[in-house]
Amino acid sequence: MPIYVYEVIQPDGEGGEQFELFQQFSDAPLTEHPETGEPVRRVIQPPFIGGSWSDSAMQKNVSDDKKLDRLGFTKYVKAGDGFYEKRAGKGPDVISKDKPIQPKDLK
Repeated sequence: MPIYVYEVIQPDGEGGEQFELFQQFSDAPLTEHPETGEPVRRVIQPPFIGGSWSDSAMQKNVSDDKKLDRLGFTKYVKAGDGFYEKRAGKGPDVISKDKPIQPKDLK
């Protein structure tokens, strides 16, 4: 059963105290607090998506140049002021502010 978040509606229309409630998906949303009888509304929450994503895992994936190349990504690393070197993927080996990329370079 999903957990829903509700908040008490203050007299000025603003949100107040929040609480969680287990409800079946088919149950109608509450309109009043189960204990106090105050008016409530359901608060939309982002879904929880489990998995192994973390900043360190993302950093590991982005630093794996062979994997990025295999997946079709292009990676450039800053090598100086306005100067980037290609580490993975297609495209020119170097990008420089002195020599902008031309459409023919991207093929």
